[in-house]
Amino acid sequence: MADIFEKLVKNYGPIGQHRERSHGYFVFPKLEGEIGSRMIFRGKEMIVWSLNNYLGLANHPEIRKVDAEASAKYGLALPMGARMMSGNSVHHEQLEAELAAFESKEDAILMNFGYQGIMSAIDAVCGRHDVIVYDAESHACIIDGLRLHPGHRYVFKHNDVEDCEKQLERATTLIEKQGTGGILVITEGVFGMAGDQGKLKEIAELKNKYEFRLMVDDAHGFGTLGKTGAGAGEEQDCQDAIDLYFSTFAKSMASIGAFMAGPRVIIDYIRYNIRSQIFAKSLPMPIVIGNLKRLDMLKTNPELKEKLWSNALKLQNGLKERGFDIGATNSPVTPIYMKGGVPEAAAMCMDLRENYFVFTSIVTYPVIPKGHIIYRLIPSAAHTDADIEQTLIAFSETKAKLDAGVYKVAEVPDMADAR
Repeated sequence: MADIFEKLVKNYGPIGQHRERSHGYFVFPKLEGEIGSRMIFRGKEMIVWSLNNYLGLANHPEIRKVDAEASAKYGLALPMGARMMSGNSVHHEQLEAELAAFESKEDAILMNFGYQGIMSAIDAVCGRHDVIVYDAESHACIIDGLRLHPGHRYVFKHNDVEDCEKQLERATTLIEKQGTGGILVITEGVFGMAGDQGKLKEIAELKNKYEFRLMVDDAHGFGTLGKTGAGAGEEQDCQDAIDLYFSTFAKSMASIGAFMAGPRVIIDYIRYNIRSQIFAKSLPMPIVIGNLKRLDMLKTNPELKEKLWSNALKLQNGLKERGFDIGATNSPVTPIYMKGGVPEAAAMCMDLRENYFVFTSIVTYPVIPKGHIIYRLIPSAAHTDADIEQTLIAFSETKAKLDAGVYKVAEVPDMADAR
């Protein structure tokens, strides 16, 4: 019999294989100082494009004041226990009611974290006779939720409504053969890597031909899309067709936690059957109080979303004018697609940070195919015109170096912190 640890130390995985050269720099970096468009990385001030602080609320003085006052009043322990047993409060219920109203749904349930929340919600809603139909580029939290599902699941090509219909046909045929079960379609409001919105309206229209329920993960759309900021459903005028609307507080609200909104009877079922919340401590009171304030600011300060979009369009239009490929994004998420190997990408990323003081997230093989590089920039309401202009210059100059072969190196440079 082999030691279960043996296989782990022999293969650290596709990302972990680079850990000895990358830890603390390319992965697990430490950004220090006040959260904003510029922070400190390894002693140098950087323009940061890697935070999902869309509305700039992370360090807003009104937010900081409420957070501090709530922490001083309640501490981080209250309420103790899971909500079902001893961890409920009027503030938790108030936040749920306000979120439901904001999303034009009957009810909502709070979750401690977005990742485990949607995983557990999928598990609660779907049984072994049910079929899940989902977008191929769904977030890892959805994929892990699917792993919990004991029944069938069919994937459709990314944002391909025709293929979605084919999978609905397959699912319908299977259920008719079984004689029991239902269909849940899962997609996203905004896909976090490419920035394109899910085709919610077109998928919802398939309800005219097929019987299914629609769950939407709108982590990147909540607060950034729609007239009021209610998200991709509002943006696409199909909010009523979304049966279960999910989002996290970790992006536009710059906080912790998540929620799912929908019909009262279904949310109540989830409330009594979602294992990740039933068996977990309740969200601390300061987090809940802080989220109430964040939601209020999201609703009453439309200038924050306007500033976000002003910055996003300046950045995206500037990149397109300089010949960069930013794909089909129609959200603030701004990908930049390039060609190159992993060592080249690492060298270019180092140049951006060390010489141009631009900190961005970079994605390479094995997350994407060999020979491709994706930079993902997240503009926020906190960025300035100077941040944008400096970044555009940096990418123009480093792209020229990439094309000229300046970054051709044999291996990933060793930039790891000593541990």
